[in-house]
Amino acid sequence: MIKYYSTENNKIQVSDAASSNLFMVTEPTPEEKKFLTTQEELDEHNLNSALDPDEVSRLEYETNHVVLILKKPKSYSSNDLFQCHVNSVGIFLFENKVIIISDGNFPLTSDKKFSKIPSLKSLVLKVLGYSIYHFMEHLRIMSQIADELEQKINSSVGNQYLINMFSLSKGLVYYLNAINSNGIILQKLGNSPKFNFSEEEKELLEDLIIDNSQCFRIAEIYSNILASMMDARASIISNNLNILMKTLTLLTIAIMVPTFVVSAFSMNVKIPMQEFPYAFWVIMSLAAGSVLLFHAYWKYKKW
Repeated sequence: MIKYYSTENNKIQVSDAASSNLFMVTEPTPEEKKFLTTQEELDEHNLNSALDPDEVSRLEYETNHVVLILKKPKSYSSNDLFQCHVNSVGIFLFENKVIIISDGNFPLTSDKKFSKIPSLKSLVLKVLGYSIYHFMEHLRIMSQIADELEQKINSSVGNQYLINMFSLSKGLVYYLNAINSNGIILQKLGNSPKFNFSEEEKELLEDLIIDNSQCFRIAEIYSNILASMMDARASIISNNLNILMKTLTLLTIAIMVPTFVVSAFSMNVKIPMQEFPYAFWVIMSLAAGSVLLFHAYWKYKKW
């Protein structure tokens, strides 16, 4: 699907194909791909790279436009089972238009980050900034999920929460690689002599480099914490299971003691107190006393 926009009065507005200078392409059909490669002169390899989630970030210069392939986090779904992935975004910057190819629409007309667009170059930087912001939001949510999983692991004897933690840690590795790739693109944009950025755009680019560096650092800290504490959390689950087995064993022994007393007096042989009128209550008292003695011994040994 292709949506058409135009940048008028420093704002992005919905437009038609004839007067638009911004194309937003999501999940293009074969006919739309053919239109982009023939009419808009996009290289087929670069077009496919923008749709490939495993494509690395890069900056290329074609004859009449610039190609940027960057990474952004994939929208999380419950079917992902705590596994976070990244997708590619393709930005094709021409002299008088921009074509953005992504797995999902950017909030070009609703988000305040795109409220002021003085130039197409500024729009490209805003898209990069939104990707960084998206990563930061995902990292914040991942931190909250990790805290919840840690609390559940503290009282769990199963592996499900630990497996979820492993998936979360794996997703952070993908994020680290993607954020680092975006940082390389930002550095190349700043060092490229082919981009004549204005002073305002240069300041925005410098801010984006700093924000991306901070985002990478946060992701690295979260990843290191999860990786370093994984063995400790596995030990917690094992210890919880040992405590449960110990409790069950003690309960079994506690039940066996009075059972032994009652069984001894229920043997089909002649035993003392068999004719005693209060034999039942004496036997029950001995059984209860054995439980109390075992409990006292339990406390003494601090089991």
